[in-house]
Amino acid sequence: MDEDTANALVNRDDPIPVINLSGRDAPSSDSDSKRQKIKDSLSASKLKGKLRDVASSKSEPGHSLQDQLFAKLLQQVIPTEDMADELDTANKRSARYVSRPGFSLPLMTNNFRRFNARIGVVFIFQNRLIRLFSWRTPVHTISFLAIYTFVCLDPYLLAILPIAIMLLFVMVPAFLVRHPPPSSSLLTDSYSIHGPPLAPAATVRPAAEMSKDFFRNMRDLQNSMDDFATLHDQVISLIVPSTNFSNESLSSTFFLLLFVGSCLLFITAHLLPWRAIALIIGWTIISLGHPTIQGSFLTTHEEYARPRERQAQSRLEEWIERDIVLDEVAETREVEIFELQRRSGNNEWEGWIFSSSPYDPLSSGRISGERPKGTRFFEDVQAPAGWFWYDKKWTLDLLSQDWVEERMITGVEVETEGERWVFDIMYDNGREDGRDFGSPKGKGKETKDWEEGNGLGKTGRWRRRRWVRTVKRRPVGSKKG
Repeated sequence: MDEDTANALVNRDDPIPVINLSGRDAPSSDSDSKRQKIKDSLSASKLKGKLRDVASSKSEPGHSLQDQLFAKLLQQVIPTEDMADELDTANKRSARYVSRPGFSLPLMTNNFRRFNARIGVVFIFQNRLIRLFSWRTPVHTISFLAIYTFVCLDPYLLAILPIAIMLLFVMVPAFLVRHPPPSSSLLTDSYSIHGPPLAPAATVRPAAEMSKDFFRNMRDLQNSMDDFATLHDQVISLIVPSTNFSNESLSSTFFLLLFVGSCLLFITAHLLPWRAIALIIGWTIISLGHPTIQGSFLTTHEEYARPRERQAQSRLEEWIERDIVLDEVAETREVEIFELQRRSGNNEWEGWIFSSSPYDPLSSGRISGERPKGTRFFEDVQAPAGWFWYDKKWTLDLLSQDWVEERMITGVEVETEGERWVFDIMYDNGREDGRDFGSPKGKGKETKDWEEGNGLGKTGRWRRRRWVRTVKRRPVGSKKG
């Protein structure tokens, strides 16, 4: 099938419309859940409206009604970029960070056709590299090794390589296309570069659709995807178990070796003969691609190396078990809770709440008039998430003046003996925060220190004391005790 017929069939020069369905089309309140938003976008009324839009746009060139209808229905099922951003804010590939077109089946189909028609040059280069390093033509491989040797001995030649590649592999072949050599073998004259061009210039064109090159590209793309998936799985199975700390002894050993190696290279890197190292490594890798050397290497590995692999692995495991000592003691910390009591109408103290805040006179919640938050009973106090109680019971903090000074709490009276209550002070102006807004001289004046007492003086409505308890971090995967 020629190019004109292929172009007439696929219409690849026509514009492909991109259809974006925004999640804001359906009215929803802020209190609706994300599941409700997705359900609303799949409602019957929404689908009916989209079908009417498809019917009204069926006259658009380049797409049939079936393609447009399928694209509309598919994009109703797949969440849009805005919805994906709400569901996963940690995704660095979302439209929140990079503005790109949304998913569109016609656009994806058109891009795949264009990509497959132009990827042939990559596969040609890949095949030439395979032929070069597998010694299909030994002269080419030896020539490459000679160039590699010159570059290793004199690294400044790297600046010449791009120019030489452009001259030898782009400019000279293009000139030979415009000025081809004589086709007759009867002519004895040497090749002449003089005279007008005899042939049109070579141009890089995409492979025609439905052509042999187009299907060759599809075949090579299929094989490349399989090679990438296989290589990816092998690399993951080789690297991840020793680096993700699933086996902490092995990962710690690997980390220790990397750390020691980086320290040694930081000190001795300038003393190493890097040119000779690069030369030896390059010649070794390329030589292993020769069929004869590769066969001898595999035979030697099977006879000598493989029987000793298990022995070397067992010695490494013994060394790790003997020398790598991990601290298995879980982290412990101290948590606190404040017991708040309030003075009742008959001038008696009654238990009010157990809160994580001392609810002092100058706290933000106290000034704004908020009530203290917490639980009414001591037994309802739970350990933080990921931790469990290490002590059996709570302990009263006898150093009440210390936590008062650490929080810079003012306007309170600290009980240094007895039950260690910290009382609010009722000042002469009738306020508990020590501020006097009645006179211009006392406007905004606050007390700067706490007072020591026994709670028998003129105290306010609230008092509190601090309880502490030790928690231990819960290991991952363990059950709650």
